[in-house]
Amino acid sequence: MKVFILAGEPSGDKLGGALMAGLKELRPDVQFDGIGGPEMMAQGLVSRFDMTELSVMGLAEILPKYRALMARINETAQAVIDTAPDVLITIDSPDFSLRVARRVKAKSSIRTVHYVAPSVWAWRPGRAEKMARWVDHVLALLPFEPPFMEAAGMACDFVGHPVVAEPVAQSDEIAAFRASMDLADAPLALILPGSRRSEVSRLLPIFQQVAARLVRARPDLRIVVPAAGPVASDVRRAMRTWEGRPIVLDPTEMELSAAQAQKRAAFAAADVAVAASGTVSLELAAAATPMVIAYDMNWLSRQIIGRMVKIDTVTLVNLVSETRAVPEFIGANCRPGPIAEAALKVLDDPQMQLDAMALTMQRLGQGGAAPGLRAAQAVLGRLP
Repeated sequence: MKVFILAGEPSGDKLGGALMAGLKELRPDVQFDGIGGPEMMAQGLVSRFDMTELSVMGLAEILPKYRALMARINETAQAVIDTAPDVLITIDSPDFSLRVARRVKAKSSIRTVHYVAPSVWAWRPGRAEKMARWVDHVLALLPFEPPFMEAAGMACDFVGHPVVAEPVAQSDEIAAFRASMDLADAPLALILPGSRRSEVSRLLPIFQQVAARLVRARPDLRIVVPAAGPVASDVRRAMRTWEGRPIVLDPTEMELSAAQAQKRAAFAAADVAVAASGTVSLELAAAATPMVIAYDMNWLSRQIIGRMVKIDTVTLVNLVSETRAVPEFIGANCRPGPIAEAALKVLDDPQMQLDAMALTMQRLGQGGAAPGLRAAQAVLGRLP
């Protein structure tokens, strides 16, 4: 069995590695070709070119690198057509992946599978109909996504979210983290301003005021900021003037495995988190850490996105649990006073969120087969 598989960024590489491991378990004769990073190469893929060429080609960077991207798209599509695999699996990175699938379908009948459904339930629903012209099968991370894909004409299987397969810090790791940071049994608040410079520069001044309000209301509260690697130095500089002896966790100061373990311990040790909107809400839910979500953008983006969004919450815990247990403050509502007030309320009474987070993890596949294996089963189960 021949599989051509491609990913364009680290999160996709991680999904791809788990899927490849599942395919190898179920079909020991499988052979892989394609593009990926270290996780996929660890499963035996020889990447046709360095995946980082695609990782830097986000929406803001496409235009200046358009010609290079188009060359890689055409080269990859031709490689798929020439090698004639049993299935082409594209993982997320739609600017690259779906263009490759489109070219492959235009010149062949090769079966195409796309891993990670587009968020058509949130905005731009027309993407599903366009995608259905060149994608046969979708692997969805969220349990409510299959009906949207099927209505557009594609087969779709919910295979579970990778967050359910991630390790969670245990009590001894939490205790060791608290001891190493001299936290004793003080209540702990996480501040999570995002991983991109643009969002950190916009959110950190707001979150600084939130942290100050929290510490004034609860003098025993300690602030911990797990910084993302790309913005760690920016976070450190910005936090020199913060109140309350904040602790910055800088992943660039240690090996990757140690940094990941420290972050997991911080998440599990925390009593509340104030976080930028994104998949971090699921990481917090996995750690059973109550949260408040906040996000802001420039005025023009607010107007455009506000007219496109079809849902009344952007927090995945709220969406998956079908509750509104997690308070969120988006756009013009992203103000220090209300955010701090909500965080204090959650700190005092977290039970509603704890219930919603447990339900979310259950619905995302916690306790069942690993998402990578479920994805492999779905791929094989729908092959002709």
